[in-house]
Amino acid sequence: MNYPPRVLTIAGSAAGGSAGIQADLKTFQELDVYGMSVVTALVAKHPETGKNVHMQTQEAIEAQFATANKQVGIEAIKLGMLFSKEVIECVADLIADSGDTLVVDPVMIGKMNSKLLADDAIDALKKELIPDASIITPNMPEASVLLNGRNLENVDDLRQAAVDLHKLGPANVLVKGGRLAGDAVDVLYDGKRITTFSVPRIDTEHTSGAGCTYSAAITAYIAKGYSVVEAVHAAKSFVTTAIAYGFSYTDTVGPTYHAGVRKHGEAHTVKVSN
Repeated sequence: MNYPPRVLTIAGSAAGGSAGIQADLKTFQELDVYGMSVVTALVAKHPETGKNVHMQTQEAIEAQFATANKQVGIEAIKLGMLFSKEVIECVADLIADSGDTLVVDPVMIGKMNSKLLADDAIDALKKELIPDASIITPNMPEASVLLNGRNLENVDDLRQAAVDLHKLGPANVLVKGGRLAGDAVDVLYDGKRITTFSVPRIDTEHTSGAGCTYSAAITAYIAKGYSVVEAVHAAKSFVTTAIAYGFSYTDTVGPTYHAGVRKHGEAHTVKVSN
């Protein structure tokens, strides 16, 4: 029997089910990889105190990683919300010299403007994890923070940002242009070549978990043997369809629909250009 590739997500748990660990595992299941998780924090707003991020202990993080690594094994790792400098340093130690595919999604701000990365953790992320990444997947605000506040307004800005972020050490950089006007354009740079991926923009506010889903899909496809360009292409199609069929149970921003491709087929063809 051929078993599916083993993929680990190290990220926050989103109690509403739309993002973080929940979005990652739904994506892994849809793409036929074996998903495992290390929960770094619980993201859920307490109705009385208003506290929104509830951190896990370092002991709990280490225990979860050891269980996944020793009982199952790991072929690819996706990093999402890590929140603190201490967690980043802990995770860096755990995955050091693993040789696994490493996808770093530098999660900083949630869909409802929750702060998901402490100020003193940014330098740690840049020094401890980004240099070892197979690919990093910042959106425009995250790329701006990583570039010390640079303003990004158009596709040319994204291209330059990808080139400059590559200097931090990752093998590949994908800057996501979800906040641009016009088509949804993302820019990938591998140190030699820039590739752009674009689809028509979908008019919806129900995009919670889209970034997590995109990076999880990239991780899954790379684990299945796709090249980075192929993985980004396939992942963008997957997340675009998930966005196209997004919905909400309430009057708040709703989730992307991870079963979109399986239920409806691809919503749009992704255009790739160099």
